[in-house]
Amino acid sequence: MGPKNKQESHNSPCLAVAIGGLELKNPLMTASGTFGYGEEFAPFVALNRLGAVIVKGLSLEPRSGNPPPRIMETPSGMLNAVGLQNVGARAFIAEKLPFLRQYNVAVIANIFGETVEEYQRVAEILSGAKGIHGIEINISCPNVNKGGLAFGARPDAAAEVTEKVRGETDLPLLVKLTPNVTDITEVALAVEAAGADAVSLINTLTGMSVDIELRRPHLANITGGLSGPAIRPIALRMVWQVANAVKIPVVGIGGIMSAADALEFLITGASAVQIGTANFIRPAATMEILDGIVNYMIRHGIGDITELIGSLNTNQAGEG
Repeated sequence: MGPKNKQESHNSPCLAVAIGGLELKNPLMTASGTFGYGEEFAPFVALNRLGAVIVKGLSLEPRSGNPPPRIMETPSGMLNAVGLQNVGARAFIAEKLPFLRQYNVAVIANIFGETVEEYQRVAEILSGAKGIHGIEINISCPNVNKGGLAFGARPDAAAEVTEKVRGETDLPLLVKLTPNVTDITEVALAVEAAGADAVSLINTLTGMSVDIELRRPHLANITGGLSGPAIRPIALRMVWQVANAVKIPVVGIGGIMSAADALEFLITGASAVQIGTANFIRPAATMEILDGIVNYMIRHGIGDITELIGSLNTNQAGEG
C-alpha cells in the first residue's frame, strides 16, 4: 500500500511511514487478537484511515482456543488466555480476506505454529493470497519439539523460525517479540540477522490472578497474557533498547490508550505503533489516537511524522 503524497503544509502534516518494504499512510496499526479480522470493527472505525490492519493470529488449522473463563480485568490492564482461537489460514483467505480487499488499507497476517514447519506452511499459504501486504510472526508460541519453550525465548530459536519463514515469502516480514526474556535486544538482533524487515514489541507479559474466596485461579488456563496501561512503561523501555540496537524499523506495542501514549513510542524510536487493549474499551480508539497525533503535529509545527521518530533527547532527562 503506497502512502499518500507528502504534504508539506503544517495544516496537513505527512504521516507516511515505511516499515521495511511496507509503505503505510500513517503509523497506526491494530494489534493482532484485538481487532478480529477487521470486519467486526468496521461499524466503529474508518478502516481506510488506518495505516494497517493486523488480523487475529492465524494457524495452519482452525483452533477453538482455551476453555472459559479466559479474560480477566486487572488493575490498569487485562489478562487473556484466549488460546489463539482462529479460523485457520485457508478459511481466512476464503471467508475473511474478501471483506478487507474492499478497503485501501494494508493487511498484515499474524501467524503462529507449534513447529517451524507449521510456521513455514502458513506463510506459504498466505503469501499466495491477493490482498495480504505483510506477515507478522508471533514467536511467543511454545515449540513442541523443544520441550514447550517459546520460540521467542531464545535467540537461536527465534532466528531459525524467522529464517525459515523468510524463505517462504517475499512479503515484508515483521517479528513480534516476547518480553518474557532476559535480554530482548539479543532476540531482536538475532531475527534481524535472520531476515526480519521489522520487529514489533512487546507481546503480553505472563501473569495470573486468584479468586481468594474459591482459592482458584480466575483463568481456566491459570496464567494469561497481561496487556493494557500497566505494561506500557516496560514496553516503552524495551522499544527504546531495541531501537538503539537494531537497524530495522521497530513497531511499538503495549498499553497505548491515547495519542500521548502513541507519541511516547514514536519519540522513543518506534516507526509505527499497534493499538490493542484500547480497542476493547473504546472501539474507535484508533481514530481518536490518529486525530490526536495530527493535532499534536499541527500544534508543534511538525510537517512530517519522521521528524518525531527517534527524536528523544536524553541529555537532560527529567529536567525542564
